[in-house]
Amino acid sequence: MTLRPLIAICGTTGVGKSNIAVELALRLGQGGFRHGWRGAKIINADSMQVYEGLDVITNKMPKEERKDVEHLLMDFKKPGEQYVVGQWVQDATKLINEIHENGEVPIVVGGTSYWIQHLVFSDRLIGSPPNEKVLTPPKQPHKSLDEMQELVAQVTEPELLQLFEFLPESPPSAGTDPDAAFKMHNLLNALDPVMAARWHWRDTRKVLRSLEIIKETGRKGSDIVAEQASRSAVSEPKFRTLFFWLYAEPSVLEKRLYERVDKMIELGLLDEIRTLQRIASEVSPDSSPSAHNSEVDYSLGIYQAIGYKEFHDFLSGTETSQGDFSRAVDRMKLSTRQYAKRQISWIRNKLIPIVNSVNQQRTQTPLYLLDATELGSEWMTNVQEPAIKIMEDFLDDRDLPEPKSLSERARNLLSVREKAVEPTAVLEARRKVICPICTTEENRPVMIEQGPEWEIHQGTRSHKRLAAKAERERRTNDTIS
Repeated sequence: MTLRPLIAICGTTGVGKSNIAVELALRLGQGGFRHGWRGAKIINADSMQVYEGLDVITNKMPKEERKDVEHLLMDFKKPGEQYVVGQWVQDATKLINEIHENGEVPIVVGGTSYWIQHLVFSDRLIGSPPNEKVLTPPKQPHKSLDEMQELVAQVTEPELLQLFEFLPESPPSAGTDPDAAFKMHNLLNALDPVMAARWHWRDTRKVLRSLEIIKETGRKGSDIVAEQASRSAVSEPKFRTLFFWLYAEPSVLEKRLYERVDKMIELGLLDEIRTLQRIASEVSPDSSPSAHNSEVDYSLGIYQAIGYKEFHDFLSGTETSQGDFSRAVDRMKLSTRQYAKRQISWIRNKLIPIVNSVNQQRTQTPLYLLDATELGSEWMTNVQEPAIKIMEDFLDDRDLPEPKSLSERARNLLSVREKAVEPTAVLEARRKVICPICTTEENRPVMIEQGPEWEIHQGTRSHKRLAAKAERERRTNDTIS
């Protein structure tokens, strides 16, 4: 079956993704392509921009800069609602099909790269981020009652059996209820130790989803992953996708991001955060906005927006001096910079390895890095012109340039070491191990991903300090004995 085209644009915050998306859409509106494609619609892939209003804190492109290009899956969810990757993939897929039927090309753009990854590549959502009520494992018949009972029989503690019988509707917060979080992880470890080793006990949403999969299907998530692996070692793309990764050198981007934070404050950021505090307080009508916010899970929905957590104490009245304000601004700038680093890490460590694996079989998912370090005339030369030319050649089935040939930065950043992408290999590669040195409470274990993260952890100051303390205690005990 011939796959239909899709343009996907990813990259860090503040790098110009929306600008190039609009420019490509305007070129597509001119038509003239071999297969008759004409026109485009943009589909938002930013998990914060799905919420209506709050344009400043979510960094939405101003309407006048969209140049009448239609933007979909933006401004349609109420702040406070949950909207997760599985729901977005379902909604985006429906819209993409409609756009294709109209002879147009969908352009998916946003900084939530894992949304884009799960949209393009199939069989990637087992155990993925939170509460996937859609696109969870394909409906499968339950095991026989005997087999289901055999699985549950692995749980010997009555308290855990009761928990499995009455799973919570929403995940407990590891911050406010660590006992419940750890108990849930213990239950998963009893039922599916392979999947339990994949998730940190604090990652309660993924732990709960893994338990829900067992309860809904009668099968372990790790078994479903193994079945996926047996069907196909590499996830097949659902569309003929052209990826653009907009990248700016961190030293340049950092200054740009800091200036943007200052501008956001000028444009009313604090008023939007106060609005969010009121929304959060409505979840618990007996609480004041400031009191309730101290218990808000900052990993859920719109509350993840950078700035909300950082300004909480200042706006709740607990820290109100000019110095407190400056520290809140600094925290927001730091969080923004760290988020940009995580976005780059996801693209290099998750997205590119999958693209490379697919392209080893057939080249139909090219990924190009566009150097957006410099603006002005350099933007035209390094971003706009090559993006339009590559898109035109892609849609007309002409030969495309080698992605690493575009620039020295492209050559360096697209050269990533081969990583596991086959589902069972990923499970094994991402196993968490408990650090016995740093674990001071049995029901609060310090869990670190094996491999490079574990090696880094062993070199941290806190680990070395505790290891030295343990060694001194061992020597003392040896002397006494």
